[in-house]
Amino acid sequence: MATDQNLLYYGDNLDILRRYIKDESVDLIYLDPPFNSNATYNVLFEAKDGKSAPAQIKAFEDTWQWDRGAAEQYYEIVQSGGPVADALVAFSSLLGHNDMLAYLTMMAPRLMEMTRALKPNGSMYLHCDPVASHYLKILMDAVFGKGMFGGEIIWKRTSSHGRARGYGAVHDVILFYSKSQKQMVWNHQYQPYDEEYIDDFFEMQDKDGQRWKRGDLTGAGVRTGDSGRVWRGIDVTAKGRHWALPSYLNERYRKITGDDLESYAVVERLDKIDGAGLIHWPKKKGGVPRYKCYLEDMPGVPLQDIWTDIGPIHNLAKERLGYPTQKPLALLDRIIRVSSNEGDVVMDPFCGCGTAIEAAHRLNRKWIGIDITHLAVGLMRRRLMDAFGDDVGLDVVGEPKSVEGAAELAKSDPYQFQWWALGLVGARPTNPADQKKGADHGIDGRLYFHDEGDRGKTKQVILSVKAGKNVSVSMIRDLRGVIEREKAQIGVLISMKEPTKPMRKEAVEAGFYDSPWGTRHPRLQIMTIEDLIGGKGIDYPGRGQHNVTHKRAPRVQAEVDQGLLDV
Repeated sequence: MATDQNLLYYGDNLDILRRYIKDESVDLIYLDPPFNSNATYNVLFEAKDGKSAPAQIKAFEDTWQWDRGAAEQYYEIVQSGGPVADALVAFSSLLGHNDMLAYLTMMAPRLMEMTRALKPNGSMYLHCDPVASHYLKILMDAVFGKGMFGGEIIWKRTSSHGRARGYGAVHDVILFYSKSQKQMVWNHQYQPYDEEYIDDFFEMQDKDGQRWKRGDLTGAGVRTGDSGRVWRGIDVTAKGRHWALPSYLNERYRKITGDDLESYAVVERLDKIDGAGLIHWPKKKGGVPRYKCYLEDMPGVPLQDIWTDIGPIHNLAKERLGYPTQKPLALLDRIIRVSSNEGDVVMDPFCGCGTAIEAAHRLNRKWIGIDITHLAVGLMRRRLMDAFGDDVGLDVVGEPKSVEGAAELAKSDPYQFQWWALGLVGARPTNPADQKKGADHGIDGRLYFHDEGDRGKTKQVILSVKAGKNVSVSMIRDLRGVIEREKAQIGVLISMKEPTKPMRKEAVEAGFYDSPWGTRHPRLQIMTIEDLIGGKGIDYPGRGQHNVTHKRAPRVQAEVDQGLLDV
């Protein structure tokens, strides 16, 4: 499929990569594949025919299993030969047949497909924790080939983390690789100076309080031309040096005078900048003058491989959506700015709640997102619409587009069907682990809203999703009982089939919820899958304005063009 539009794919990213993503069609790939962080993930890695996919991730368990599927994939890769096969054989010898080997076996073919999809000047950033980073680095060396390693970024993701024994784990690792170190896109970015550096180096101040440091006006080596002439009695040739004025001085001089130094000889330039007050003369006789380098003109420290200036998403952050693996927008903003240009294609094949694709959209890049759950795809769609409006311009590939497609999904995977249906109305699913244990108490999803102002009481809509062919009035009676028990304002039954006449009568008899605004809404509502596909929504107060089910992504204003840190 062409990459001239923004695309969300539902499915196994290995299958999506092989079927849809063309060779050399992507400029930048960021991935954050989950592994062994003891977090709760909304991930169900399962084939659509109900069979276990290789290296299955079970819902809400961030654990890779060495099972038959993992073993088959391992032997398939090994038999194909080459550096990646050699790496897996070495891992097997070192680790044995365990969950770590299953994880590396799962990652190997995906990394190969991603590398195939990268353009010749493209780059990849793999985000991981120190538990697996050293194995992944070896695997990526095998995938990319010799000399394509661009660096290991250490991101300090939290300020403190106590452990009973051992050092506190406060950082993640981001492995940076490119198809070509010479051709790769690289846009210089800078980090702010820390206060200690400013105090130590920008120790001088003008009368107006502008801070500056001293810079060298000379360069190593003797020159016979104009840059080797004596100026103000100073013979730089005798010192084995020559006059070397940095481009900064031309920019600062132009800022002060409106004139340009380029048309003057070197010693004339020295006179000009001295007249503009840009040279510091030492009090000691015989000392060499130096130029004034002002803090306000400096872009910062060139980006290093240790990032401590981007903090984690704290509990009250506006961008926090409640997704367990969510990364800060500022982190993805930096990566995307460095290694791509406007109009480029950015891909995240494990996109979860969609931070990478939102950052790409903000920075005027095209993007491709892939996830294995309808839960994540629905969350991403809602996040993008909240941030950019209904005209965000995306296509979702792999989700049902018809009642027949929905029925097929319901048959193959009831939980994915529920997540998809609830996602269409912006509702939050009940924890699938609770559903499997029978602890959902007749509730498949919830939708929260405010109709008394943002500080008023949070109210809720209870949802029940029925995928079966048979529907009856007892379902409405049961839902009515759940609403009363939960003290909910509205209940919605989502049904694959058209409701019966007794069901509609029972729903009408439940009455209405009257909002403080004076609006009236049916207390029990029945919606079919056909209704949802057709775009029909739930009738509740302030629909589209006061839904607080998922924390809304901050709305992006059209006039904001200075990057995420200025939004």
